[in-house]
Amino acid sequence: MSGFELLLEYLTRYFPILLFIFVALAFGVVTLLLSYLVQPKYPEAEKLSTYECGSEPFSDARMPFPVRYYIFAMLFVIFDIEVIFLYPWAVVFTKIGFIGLIEMLIFIALFLVAYIYAWRKGALEWD
Repeated sequence: MSGFELLLEYLTRYFPILLFIFVALAFGVVTLLLSYLVQPKYPEAEKLSTYECGSEPFSDARMPFPVRYYIFAMLFVIFDIEVIFLYPWAVVFTKIGFIGLIEMLIFIALFLVAYIYAWRKGALEWD
């Protein structure tokens, strides 16, 4: 086989992936272009003004949020990711046996300790 034939064979293996990427990009571009072409265009002063949830803005939109919101969001993400680890464990439970059960009980115990700690510190209160 020549170098060109090897290159052609190599490219034909990845053709479905390239086709999928092209179709995905074309779908996005065509959708955006189509929505731009068919949208109603009525530029009025009221439509071009800024608003917050349908009401007139009363302050600067770049005001700082309390740190409590960020802590609550981070705790949600962390605990959510920890709970997601239970699914793969349940799938392979019959293969990992008793040792896997003990490890998961330790994992759940650590999870509960962290949850109780966050609860007692008031990190889960939405005041």
